[in-house]
Amino acid sequence: MTEQVAQAGAMAPAAGANVRVWDPVVRLFHWTVVAGCVLNLFILEDGELPHEIVGYVVAAALVVRIAWGFVGTRHARFSDFVPTPSRLKAYVAALVRGREPRVLGHNPAGAVMMLALMVLLAGVSVTGWMMTLDAFWGEDWLEGLHEALANAILVLALLHAAAALFESWRHRENLVWAMVTGRKKAMGGARP
Repeated sequence: MTEQVAQAGAMAPAAGANVRVWDPVVRLFHWTVVAGCVLNLFILEDGELPHEIVGYVVAAALVVRIAWGFVGTRHARFSDFVPTPSRLKAYVAALVRGREPRVLGHNPAGAVMMLALMVLLAGVSVTGWMMTLDAFWGEDWLEGLHEALANAILVLALLHAAAALFESWRHRENLVWAMVTGRKKAMGGARP
């Protein structure tokens, strides 16, 4: 037993060292969604071909990310970060007290946000595709639902970005840059 502990300690990175957390698939998905949402919400004309192409690219990225959530690297897997209700409740209670633990992968609140955004992305993708079908051509309710889902993505994305900046400040770690490089400080290398 002591030999196993010694081996585990020898393999653990030193405090302050960087470790790979976000693999290229996770990072590519993240930035594809960011770029796609910016393009389709603010730059491209609704209903035009470029808007549709970007929508299909985001939808394809979502399909890949969902599959990757089952077969990908450790921190990409749903089994690694989807919280139980009790774990989420404990995390939120600690967050309210200003004592939330630092998490190497997704924290429980971030995991719920990610899942909510994925559901909304799926919804906006499906409704966007439906609007191209003859059966739903010109349906106002469908266009309204598509726009409502897109607006919900915008609101949650802004909340997500604010939370990432807040957590970066709280734990003295640039989470935006971590999503670019894929690397974060090893556990023990930043405060809670």
